[in-house]
Amino acid sequence: MISFDDFLLLPGTPIYWQIILYLKRGIAAGTVANGDELPSRRVLSARLGVNPNTVQKAYRLLEEEGWITSHAGAKSLVTYDPAGAARLRRELLAQDARALILAMRQTGLTKEEALQWVETLWEEEET
Repeated sequence: MISFDDFLLLPGTPIYWQIILYLKRGIAAGTVANGDELPSRRVLSARLGVNPNTVQKAYRLLEEEGWITSHAGAKSLVTYDPAGAARLRRELLAQDARALILAMRQTGLTKEEALQWVETLWEEEET
């Protein structure tokens, strides 16, 4: 079962959207797999300290997009097309990269400076 132990609530972003992104990022990273069980709406809302309707909205939207399946009174399971997960990974990485590029431009970095900075950070992470 997906634990949500490392889930952090961020101010300024709707909670249902944070739940959706948490699961999508887990799918994209391979840490959330097909067949993984989701906590019940009641359990997850208690664990996160949020309204059960918030979790319900996140699960409903995930189901509409084809990432999970839910049935009344039954378990909610992660169920997705592997090709969709690969596409999702590219989309999420592109969103993150665009946000980083925007932040770098706003701080006045040139493309060359930005690339050098990223390369330096990459090398630091490898050590």
